Amino acid sequence: MWSPSDYLTFADERTRPFRELIARISVGSPRRVADLGCGPGNATALLAHRWPDAAVEASDNSPDMVAAARAAGLDATVLDVRDWVPSSDTDVVVSNATLQWVPEHRELLARWPGQLPDGAVIAVQMPGNFDAPSHRIIRDLATSDAWAPRLPTLELRHANAVDDPEQYADLLAARGCAVDAWETTYVQQLRGARPVLDWVSGTALTPIFDLLDEKGRDEFRDDLAPLLADAYPARSDGTTFFPFRRVFVVAVVRNG
Repeated sequence: MWSPSDYLTFADERTRPFRELIARISVGSPRRVADLGCGPGNATALLAHRWPDAAVEASDNSPDMVAAARAAGLDATVLDVRDWVPSSDTDVVVSNATLQWVPEHRELLARWPGQLPDGAVIAVQMPGNFDAPSHRIIRDLATSDAWAPRLPTLELRHANAVDDPEQYADLLAARGCAVDAWETTYVQQLRGARPVLDWVSGTALTPIFDLLDEKGRDEFRDDLAPLLADAYPARSDGTTFFPFRRVFVVAVVRNG
């Protein structure tokens, strides 16, 4: 169950990689721009601002996120990214912090160039921090003797959920694309009593929270909070540094 309010708690920090991703897209006047995994629509609005004459197509598999995007004025639809098929006029495809949740995303990236017109751009950003202390701690707690029986169907992402930039570059170059791929580690300076817990509550904890009632979510947070505080101690000024690695890929389709 995705929570738009939790996700938007760190809206500026979460939007920064998106801004840097779309800054590398060189298409001047796209006919259609598709945002796959639009979330609450705060980032999608940047696409409409940059390309005001384009048809902006927004979708997400979370009804709650789509409802928030619609409330923000976007014509968003509920759709699983695996089921998306591009219209013939799609010149830009953007997927921001979505494909890491899709085990088959490499197959999608291999398929899309053959479905898009020549010169179209595929722009993707994914967290690459599944081996970070925060995620290791979450996995260890969720699979502990205390919690595993309460989360019998849980499937968590591991370090291999997202590849390195070179692997994505190789995959798309093999489909004839011109590829720009890179990674960036942002050192987020977070504020609050439990800042890292607040951050992961809007993303990494979602699969766990989907399996728990409100009481169980509170209990999991209470068990997790001191572990994260030990791994990410507060600084003398009260803020907490939270390194966050991101993987970026921008590919130009070449069908000629």
